[in-house]
Amino acid sequence: MALYVEGLSKGVANGVMAQFQEMMRQQLESSMHDELEKLLDTVTGAEKEASRKDFEGFKNLFHRFLQVKGPSVEWIKIQRPPEESIQPYDKIAARGLPDSVADSLNKLVVVKLNGGLGTSMGCKGPKSLISVRNENTFLDLTVQQIEHLNKTYNTDVPLVLMNSFNTDEDTKKILQKYTHHRVKIHTFNQSRYPRINKESLLPVSTNMSMNGQSSEGWYPPGHGDIYASFYNSGLLDELIAQGKEYIFVSNIDNLGATVDLHILHHLVSQPNGKRCEFIMEVTDKTRADVKGGTLIKYDGKLRLLEIAQVPKAHVDEFKSVSKFKIFNTNNLWISLAAIKRLQEEKAMNMEIIVNPKTLDGGQNVIQLETAVGAAIKCFDNAMGINVPRSRFLPVKTTSDLLLVMSNLYSLDAGSLTMSPKREFPTTPHVKLGSSFTKVQEYLTRFESIPDMLELDHLTVSGDVTFGKNVSLKGTVIIIANHGDRIDIPAGSMLENKIVSGNLRILDH
Repeated sequence: MALYVEGLSKGVANGVMAQFQEMMRQQLESSMHDELEKLLDTVTGAEKEASRKDFEGFKNLFHRFLQVKGPSVEWIKIQRPPEESIQPYDKIAARGLPDSVADSLNKLVVVKLNGGLGTSMGCKGPKSLISVRNENTFLDLTVQQIEHLNKTYNTDVPLVLMNSFNTDEDTKKILQKYTHHRVKIHTFNQSRYPRINKESLLPVSTNMSMNGQSSEGWYPPGHGDIYASFYNSGLLDELIAQGKEYIFVSNIDNLGATVDLHILHHLVSQPNGKRCEFIMEVTDKTRADVKGGTLIKYDGKLRLLEIAQVPKAHVDEFKSVSKFKIFNTNNLWISLAAIKRLQEEKAMNMEIIVNPKTLDGGQNVIQLETAVGAAIKCFDNAMGINVPRSRFLPVKTTSDLLLVMSNLYSLDAGSLTMSPKREFPTTPHVKLGSSFTKVQEYLTRFESIPDMLELDHLTVSGDVTFGKNVSLKGTVIIIANHGDRIDIPAGSMLENKIVSGNLRILDH
């Protein structure tokens, strides 16, 4: 009897606790709603309406954030995806192309994620405006690629840029230079969400202004916002009315993400009942990619698993190249009609990424974000395609920039391809030290970009400069100690060498 009473009282306690938690949640949501209304009262007209739409999405995210209990995945339920759900690229390409490639291309829209700034590389303004090759920026190369397709096949593939409030103004100024190119360019803006005080869980901003300190109170909520902001902009409906069926989405700094005609043909040639609504390009993991998201089977659906969702006890298992062999390149092919349907049914459900930040004044805030690939589980007949590594060539650092500026790659119509003179298909591993972090400083340290055709590994640390026509082969490590400087003379050939502080050259 005593046991029964104890069990009953525990049940009552749990019930009271659950009620209390629900009450707290409702109170937080109510307070958030009131604060958002106050923010909206600080603007008028079109800006107020656009902000209200943004806030609807934010409120939905905040509601879900308050509901979350524990990790978003149960490790025990994770299964490897069935083989047929991730097809090798060679199998897709082996089917060949139809006589009329133009018909497929005219159903396509290229979307580039253009919300990021170049701050990590020491540049002001949008990252897409950094020069990466022969004075061409990321945006120049993208426009050249699509223009080449439109001219070659006499098609009308448009380019859509998803900007953020950080990049929109500067990007629009630069777009005027492409007026006479054979590419229609559209833009829409990512939502603008309020940063939340970590303690009070209320917005840190008191008005909608983006000037001065107020700008710190806002953030673009990750690329998972593409679905809602694309739909809200009206551009989605406009493109569907023009007969467009699929978008090819990728990061603008991934120079390997070009339109692939074989993947496009695979998409448009499926029978109607089996139409694939979502393709994620994945590629084989190397040790450098252990943090990349991977595809799993979960609750009978293909799903993206990101490292942030992995319980701490299983992080090493997640990073294992033997268990999770592939990772997401963020090159995605998605059905426009399916995006419209899921938005209208409010069925787009992506895991929330809680991103903690510290503002300049020391205030701790959180940003609620989502990732575009996480929506894969919402689409019908979704699949992965295991593509060659060449389709993943991101430029995140000056070390990456050195690779794409070198003779390892040749440039043709905006596309970079590995030089046929390179004997093995892998790219060298390059690690440039902190003296090279900023693009401007990096450029002053190379009189010309070294010959890297036979390079396997390069590490440079400290105050190092390179003369003209330097050739690097095998493994080269150059380390200038604090206070020292190393100038690699013009015309030098370093093969399997360690160059230390006083320029002694030793065999590696």
